[in-house]
Amino acid sequence: MLFGYARVSTNDQNPQLQLDALTTAGCEKVFEEKASGAQRDRPQLTATIEFMRRGDTLVVWKLDRLARSMKQLIETVERLEAVGVGFRSITEAIDTTTPGGKLVFHIFGALAEFERGIIRERTQAGLKAARDRGRVGGRPPALSSQDLAAARAMLLDPEITMEAVANRLGVAPSTLYRHLPGGRGALPQVAISSGDD
Repeated sequence: MLFGYARVSTNDQNPQLQLDALTTAGCEKVFEEKASGAQRDRPQLTATIEFMRRGDTLVVWKLDRLARSMKQLIETVERLEAVGVGFRSITEAIDTTTPGGKLVFHIFGALAEFERGIIRERTQAGLKAARDRGRVGGRPPALSSQDLAAARAMLLDPEITMEAVANRLGVAPSTLYRHLPGGRGALPQVAISSGDD
């Protein structure tokens, strides 16, 4: 059996074009979703896959209705393949139930793996080159230990805000909060003498 999956990104978009194409393609049931393509959690897609049985085929109008990245697309199609479900995209004329369609997806998968390998190699080469020049990889700390000591001292004054301290040190407040999680409340409280002792 053919099952359709239609997705629109917002409530304003009309899925009718997709629904018509899926019906024309022979889909007996169509699952409809309103969700961003970047959103990993798509309940209707999960429901569609769980509803289908070995030998069924999932049909979409275009590849970008199923996934927004090559990695996400390949992961989803591999998930379908693992449960014996085929995949078909109407616009791109891809059908994994045919030998040609399977070949296209194997090529996609190989290209994605090749790209990941190239990125890994570049990253490792960059880190090695930096180490050879005496630099250690990673983001340098935005605040030195002296800066942090000065920040703590300033924050002992309840009149001085975290934003003012960050401004004084030339960093964003988020940077200061990253170095001092909890802000002023995380600092040890010092009792201020009133002079009556």
